[in-house]
Order: sequence, then C-alpha cells, then structure tokens
Amino acid sequence: MPIMELRNVGYSYERGTKILKGVNVSLEEGRMYAILGPSGCGKTTLLSLMGGLDSPTEGSVICDGCNIEKMGLAVHRRKNVAFVFQGYNLIDYLTPRENVSLTSKLPPMPALERVGITEEESRRSVLKLSGGQQQRVAIARALASEARIVLADEPTGSLDEATAAEVASILKATAHEAGKCVVVVTHSNDVAKEADVVFRLRKGGLTVSYASDRKR
Repeated sequence: MPIMELRNVGYSYERGTKILKGVNVSLEEGRMYAILGPSGCGKTTLLSLMGGLDSPTEGSVICDGCNIEKMGLAVHRRKNVAFVFQGYNLIDYLTPRENVSLTSKLPPMPALERVGITEEESRRSVLKLSGGQQQRVAIARALASEARIVLADEPTGSLDEATAAEVASILKATAHEAGKCVVVVTHSNDVAKEADVVFRLRKGGLTVSYASDRKR
C-alpha cells in the first residue's frame, strides 16, 4: 500500500492561473523521488501540497489511506512529514545535537553520525558549521523524527558540486536504508539520477520515469 497518493490534484492561484492539473501519483516507503521542471512550473507547490503546507484546489492528498484535509493539515505535518529546506531552517543559537533533539526523544548522535557529523562538530553552534554541514544536520533532524516521509526543497541548491553529491547520496540512503519515503525538489539532473523515480512537471502536467527505464 502506498504511503501517499495524489488523486487528480490541481492547484490554481487566486487570479485563476492553473499551475497543476490532474496530477496522479503514488509514493512508497524505501524510495527516493525527484521532482524536476523549469522555474515556476509548480515543483515547490506540489511539495507543499504533499506536506500539508497548502491545500489543492482540486482533488485530494491521501496519506496512509486518509485524506489529509480530514486528518487535519497540522496533524499531518506533525505526525507524517519531516522537511529539509535549502535554507536549512536550523535554530542558529543551538548546537546540532540540540537541533536534532527538538524533533526526537532518541539520542541525537546516531542520526548525526549517519550523515557524517562528528562528536566534536555536534557540540558547536550551527553558525560555526559550513553550509554542507548545516544541511547534513537538517537531514539528521529529519532522520531522527518519527515521520515516514521526508520532503526536501532544493536541498543542494546552495552547495558546491562535491557537497551536493554527498547530500544527494545521504538522501538516497535515507530512503533505501532508513526506509523512509524521500521526495526531493531539484533543478539538478545529477541529484535526479540518484532517485528511483523522477517526476517531471511541465505546463501543469506530470510525467513519470523510473531508474530501471533510465538504465536501459
């Protein structure tokens, strides 16, 4: 059973501009998904609908068999979803340990070590970490949470090529090894290559390709 489904989802702005139309997708745990498309095509809007940050103007978003509108968007965000943003969204006066502890009652170091943050780094203010290290902390925070769905909005957009590749690899491992459903909005074809499934948005519509198809 899919952990999340979008059923005939559409989204229009107040002035009537339709940015998404008839989107139907199913998402499973243990897979990494990438959303590609030109600027302004609705990638972040689609991620926001999945995360319960906004509501579709048509259709429905289903999580664990329940319409998230009926569940309550705040409940969905709290119980089912962890976000990773390009801007990290860490509390800058706290350490990595403290940031991760905000989302989980479990010890923070296993999640931090999984993404390459050392014991010594875990005790620094996050302001003293590089951009790549801060993004790792943001991913560790998502890993440590009980949420089964990780939604990442341009998580490598401000990183250099080598660090971006490392972050993409961590996100892939989050799906394959931690068993979470990982969805990544990206402009990067290199990040998309790490995904099991790629959604391409164009003119409000969505096409799907699978890793097995791309390897043929």
